[in-house]
Amino acid sequence: MPSNQIVRCSQLMKTLGLTIAFAESATAGRLSAEFSLVPDCGEILKGGIVCYDACIKQDILGVPESLVKKYTPESAEVTAAMTQSLSKMVPADIYISVTGLTMPGGSETKEKPVGTMFVHTLIKGKASERRFQFNGLPESIVLQTIDCIAELLIDELSSVK
Repeated sequence: MPSNQIVRCSQLMKTLGLTIAFAESATAGRLSAEFSLVPDCGEILKGGIVCYDACIKQDILGVPESLVKKYTPESAEVTAAMTQSLSKMVPADIYISVTGLTMPGGSETKEKPVGTMFVHTLIKGKASERRFQFNGLPESIVLQTIDCIAELLIDELSSVK
């Protein structure tokens, strides 16, 4: 069952006649899945690409290997490049990309510990990026990220009304 934030966000998008597409790394499709469980989701959800491994970011989304090597697959820079590429592939009003570290084994450092999540949005051509830090088990980190994305969209779209 989707969270209240996802339901509210979806209803607002439907009211505004907006559509959304996702490029998901750390959330591995869960963001798209949550939006797909809301009534009338077919009116807002275009779809998404799960790009958990860096090779998918590079081979499917066209993120330059040099960017991945310089900043790591879990970085604001790569997340922004994912969003830009997605916007050229899927017709939508809103694009969201997510990378991050939900468990040990990635590019975590003292400055970028497990729980660090990067979100890049492109809403009707206006780009913005956020970095979040969450605690908990991997699923909890993913769900916290999803709810923060929904809240972020609600805040952004409320000013459009």
